[in-house]
Amino acid sequence: MSRLLAIRQQQNLTQEELYERSGISVRTIQRIEAGTQPQGYTLKALAKALNVPEGELIGRQETITAEQMKWLKLINFSALPFIIFPPLNIVVPLLIMFVKKQFSPITKKIVNIQIVWSLIAGILILVIMILNDLFGIRGNYMKLVPVVWLLVNAFIILRNAAEIVKNKTLCIDIKFSLI
Repeated sequence: MSRLLAIRQQQNLTQEELYERSGISVRTIQRIEAGTQPQGYTLKALAKALNVPEGELIGRQETITAEQMKWLKLINFSALPFIIFPPLNIVVPLLIMFVKKQFSPITKKIVNIQIVWSLIAGILILVIMILNDLFGIRGNYMKLVPVVWLLVNAFIILRNAAEIVKNKTLCIDIKFSLI
C-alpha cells in the first residue's frame, strides 16, 4: 500500500476530495497510489493538503526512539545557555552529539544552524567595527545589532524545540551542511 493511500484513507478522504484540497489531478493521485513517487510541486501540494511532512509521503520519515528524542531535545537546548559566547553554542551540542553517538540528520542540522549563526555573529561584529572605525558611525543603535542577533538565535532554538516535540523535525532549517 502506498504512503499516500494510507494517509488519505486515515484522513477519510476520497481522491476527489484530495484533488479539491491540493489541485493535483485525480489521475495523478491514482498513479502515485499505484506506486509512482511524487516529486516537486506535486509532493509539496499533497503534503500541504494532507498536513504531513513531505518525507512522510515518500517514506523517508525517520523513526525516532524515545531515547533519541531525549538526546535530540538536549542537543537543541544545550546551545541556548551559550548563545552569548558563540564558540560554546557550537562546541557543547557537538560534544553531546559525539559522546552520545547521536548522528541523525536532525542532530547534524541543529549543530549546522549554530555554526551558521556563529559565523553571522562574527560578520556582524566585524561590520560594526568597520563602521565605527572607518566611517566614524557611532550610536546606541549599533548596540542593538548583537542583542537582536541573540534574540533571533534564542527564537530559532525555542521554535525548533517546539517543532521537535510536535513533529520530530525542525521548523527553521538550513538546506546545506557544514559538518
